[in-house]
Amino acid sequence: MPPIKRLKTMKTSLFIIDAFTDQAFHGNPAAVCLVDPDTDDAWMQHVAAEMNLSETAFLYPLDADLWSLRWFTPTTEVDLCGHATLAAAHALRHELALANGPMNFRTRSGILTATSVGTAISLDFPGFIAEPVELSAAFDAAIDAQTTAALRAGAHLILVLRDAQTVVSLNPDLDLIRRLTARGVAVTAAAAADSRWDFVSRFFAPAVGIPEDPVTGSAHCSLGPYWGKVLGKAQLTAYQASARGGEVGMELLGDRVRLLGQAKTVVRGELCA
Repeated sequence: MPPIKRLKTMKTSLFIIDAFTDQAFHGNPAAVCLVDPDTDDAWMQHVAAEMNLSETAFLYPLDADLWSLRWFTPTTEVDLCGHATLAAAHALRHELALANGPMNFRTRSGILTATSVGTAISLDFPGFIAEPVELSAAFDAAIDAQTTAALRAGAHLILVLRDAQTVVSLNPDLDLIRRLTARGVAVTAAAAADSRWDFVSRFFAPAVGIPEDPVTGSAHCSLGPYWGKVLGKAQLTAYQASARGGEVGMELLGDRVRLLGQAKTVVRGELCA
């Protein structure tokens, strides 16, 4: 194995931050690392595997108000991650005091902007339109439920189920999901009529090392436009019904989606490796 380049000049600050929640041990935990610009990709992947969270975010400054941001699962780098971007913005603003105004991130999905809105953070993300797709009956077997619609949007499949309780009670076959698709699979349904949410979802991506993601910001870049059209709404609130649970606000703005969420720091430290 080739040697892994270590950081040379910058203390490697590390935070673990629960995103899309205002309570510790809820929402989706992301690790956030402040690194040197020449940090080796292999080192970042090793750190992400060590953290063993859905995503670990790596940040370094490019300009006064521009940061490089990359996201790694335990097994691979990904193109877009909402909860780790929210965690990174929270770290810059509330832990490192390195940003006062809007925070701009250069990423594999272009420039993304995070802005404080009261106690929450708004993320300006690309929106993805869901298009109907034909899937084999094996997908119904994989999620152990009958879909009413199947769509593809961005990097995700969306499987629409008959009601919110079906989504909450799913016990999917994760090995079969992994063999059926390398993409993430979002299952979703309209929320109950008396709910304060518009829709609920869960998200599975075992092919990239994430059996079930607690709260998936990037999936709401497609779920938001889908449910916005179905419900005739431009502002929505959703609940991701994982064991940890989390809430995502959305505002639909043409081909962009603003995601709104809170975050809570649970670990502050630094890496020694």
